Amino acid sequence: MKDFETLLQESVKAHGHLCPGQIIGVRMAMLGCRLIGLDDPSHPSQIKKLLVYVEMDRCAADAVAHVTGVKLGRRSLKFMDYGIMAATFVNLDSGRAFRVLSTEEARNLAAVYAPEIDGKSAQQLVAYRRMPDEVLFHVQEVVVPLREWDLPGPTRRKVVCVRCGQVVRDGKEMTGPQGPLCVPCATGGYFQLVRQISVAAALQHVEGLPCSRFRTNTE
Repeated sequence: MKDFETLLQESVKAHGHLCPGQIIGVRMAMLGCRLIGLDDPSHPSQIKKLLVYVEMDRCAADAVAHVTGVKLGRRSLKFMDYGIMAATFVNLDSGRAFRVLSTEEARNLAAVYAPEIDGKSAQQLVAYRRMPDEVLFHVQEVVVPLREWDLPGPTRRKVVCVRCGQVVRDGKEMTGPQGPLCVPCATGGYFQLVRQISVAAALQHVEGLPCSRFRTNTE
């Protein structure tokens, strides 16, 4: 595996900016890979041995993905929307898995590890480089139950939602009284359906609309 500073600079370039989350994510990934016995996770000889579950949609998640080489499109990166600064690293060969969590104590100790730096963010950038892993992280050895269709590789299963006709892949369907259902039909999705519309009609509809048309409900 490349050294920390090299991985950090590469991750920052891919992510777009340097922040404390990038440092945490790079170090989290380096530690996680070391715990499961992978020293070059993005190499072709190791990339198929690794699954990573990230629990946050923050800067650290991009850093973890960059260091490990996992991707959503390869099905080696799994997103669990927990809002927790944590990631779990699974070695598919050995079955060993460790969950690495960023500690809140580390935030409070930034001033101890970088007392000469002014400003919270700037202080964290330096302190998170200096802190030992034992201060920056908690580690849990875990078991991750894996189904056949959770693994990387081609689609292993397809079913058709009996309500909307959409194809659902890899065991993500839910069981309804009349047969399989996609999640939006079974429990409601993250969106509210207004109407079905053709691509041509949709493009014609949105042309010239001001950006304010797409404001979220929280604005």
